[in-house]
Parts: sequence; structure tokens; C-alpha cells
Amino acid sequence: MNDGRFLQPCDWTFPVPIFYGPGRIREVAKLCKARGLRNPLIVTDRASRDLGFVDQILQTLDDHELNGGVFCDVSPNPTDQDIAKGRDVFRQGDHDSVIALGGGSGMDAGKAISLVARTDHSLWAFDYDGPDIPDLRAADFPPVMCIPTTAGTGAETESTAMVTDTAALTKRCVWHPAQKPFAVILDPSLTIGLPKNLTAWTGCDALVHAIEAYTVDALHPMCDGAALEGLSLISQHLPRVLVKPDDIAARGAMLIGSCLAGVGFLKGLGLVHSISHMIGAEYNSHHGLTNAVLLPVVLRFNQSRIAAKIAPMAQAMGLDRHDFDSFMTAINAILDLCEIPEGLSSLGVQPSAIPRLASKAFGDAATSTNPRSATVNEIAHLIEQAMENSRA
Repeated sequence: MNDGRFLQPCDWTFPVPIFYGPGRIREVAKLCKARGLRNPLIVTDRASRDLGFVDQILQTLDDHELNGGVFCDVSPNPTDQDIAKGRDVFRQGDHDSVIALGGGSGMDAGKAISLVARTDHSLWAFDYDGPDIPDLRAADFPPVMCIPTTAGTGAETESTAMVTDTAALTKRCVWHPAQKPFAVILDPSLTIGLPKNLTAWTGCDALVHAIEAYTVDALHPMCDGAALEGLSLISQHLPRVLVKPDDIAARGAMLIGSCLAGVGFLKGLGLVHSISHMIGAEYNSHHGLTNAVLLPVVLRFNQSRIAAKIAPMAQAMGLDRHDFDSFMTAINAILDLCEIPEGLSSLGVQPSAIPRLASKAFGDAATSTNPRSATVNEIAHLIEQAMENSRA
């Protein structure tokens, strides 16, 4: 694809209305007014509050005679306690909508707050794996606009949100099928200035999303197409943004690739995510970084079940050879370029935690869609292998 295309504004309606292009953050107020919204609550993480785009949105709202507030008491891995605080702020401020802004933490928190803002249901009533989901309509939820500030999470087009259960120290997915973002703004200028390590970690998160989504053993050609195109864009442009962080076209390609990978994982994910969720819940590690460490060991575990999918992924990445070893060599080269540590021990994971983490990961929804089934003991062995060198 001609890189010049990534500098042009585009509007898409799949799977929700998406507004792409540098500078489109300026359209927040216009989109709110078109929806009849007057007082959105911006939800973001603590680290993002003092970055310029939060005040830019507030100023844009004010310029259009709209009110707005900010809730930023959100952990890197959002917790149920964060969501309860955000719900109180939403109600006390008489807000009518949510602007979920940031990486995965800000967007997940914003979407989770919108789930409970207008109802008396507990957060866990919306558990994706729960037996029943509250009988609610779209009108029962405040409208949500999602604005990613990293090219990694891909969380902007769906209602699903990962939240840490502080009582059980596990991550749980919450959602409601009637709640969808009414607008997504993909503005690559918001990712300029992201530190190199976060650019790398979030980029690896998107890489894992594309790979795990595509290798899920289910018939979903739309998700497969999105995942492969996402993999192509990410593998080509992640090295570029690490070398030239102000390359707005490469940043745009990464943001689109991340979004496509996020659409792809509507099909499901795998053991990288189920293990990473539980490590993040206990150790508060960065999700993308944890995923990146785990990816090689899980790919090798899945090798026999994903053989037919290696060639299409290798082709998407532009590799000359399409065998498993060549694919793994290319993946490891990207991880090396991103300066991803080789083992989970560098993230603080303790050997004594392995049985507990494996048991929790076994119950995660992503385990059920991994292309190769795994027992608790096999998951524990994978974690043990990944402790010092996942790439060996």
C-alpha cells in the first residue's frame, strides 16, 4: 500500500463508525453534538492525564459550548475498584456519555464504566463467561466513543473490557452485546511521542492479537482477513516506527493494523492471552510486554495444530520462506528489535506462582479457543519454560 494513503482522512463503518486520519481528534465535539451529547466524561489512565490531548479534547468541547469532565484514577491494569470510582464520578457529574481514551487501560476502564453507569447491576453481572447477561438495551448504556492513543490494544471497536477482580486476583472480561462504541477516532498524531518501550510493547500486543486470532481453529473468514492484513501492516511498520518515531504514515499504518487485529480477535485468542491475563492480574505487568515474552513458547506448543496457517502468515509478513522455522525466526527478530526480555522472571514472576497462575489461566476464556487444547499441567510447563528463555 502507498504510504501516502495513511496521511489521508478516511471514514469506515466496519464494524462500527471509524474516523481515521491525522488531526481528527479535533472532531470529538462535532461527533458528540451529532449524537445529541452535552457532557461527556473522559476516562483515561493516570499516565495519560497530563498529556496534551486530554486538555485538547476539553478545549474542543468548550469551544463548541459542551461540558466535559475527566476521570483518570485508572490503574495500568484496570480494577473493579477503579470502575466503581469512575461510576460514582459519572453519576455525580451528571454526565451523559463516555470518551474512552488511551491504551488498553483507559479504553477498557471507559467501556466498563459505561456498563454500570446507569444500572444497578454489579460489574460482574456483565461477565463474558457468566451464565446470564442482564436484559438491557443500547439505550440503557451511556454512549461510548473510543480513542486509542497507542497502536496496540485494538480494543476500540467492541464493548469487551478486561478488568482485574481484586478479590480473586484474576482478570475477567465484561461486556454486553447491546453496547457498542458509537464512534472510533483513529488519529495517528496521538501516538507521536509515545516512549520507545511503550511503542514496542503495544506494537507487540497488536502482533500477538493478529497471530492468535488467525490461528484460532474456527470458520470466520472476515476475522481471518482482518487479522492477516493487520499482521502485514504491523510486521512492516513496527520496525519503522522504532527507528523513526515521528513517521506519521508508519504510525498511521500501525494504528490501522492494531485496529484490524482487534477486529480479528472477535474470533477468539489463545494461551498467550490467558496466561498473560493472570500474570497481569497478580504482578501488574504491562499486557503487551507479557504477551511478547510468552508468544514464542506458545507458538511452539501450537505448532502441530497451526501448520496450515504458517504459510499465509509468512506471506503476509513478506517472508521469502514459508516454513515454521523461518516464521519463528522472523517473529524472534521482531521481539529482539523491540528489546523484549527473554523470560518472565524479568517481569518479577516467581516460580512459586506457576501452579496458581496455570490454574487461573486454564479457566480463562482464551484457553478454550487456543488451537491446541491444554491441561493445567501443560500450561504450568509452558510458564516454567518461559521463565528464563521463552525463545529457546
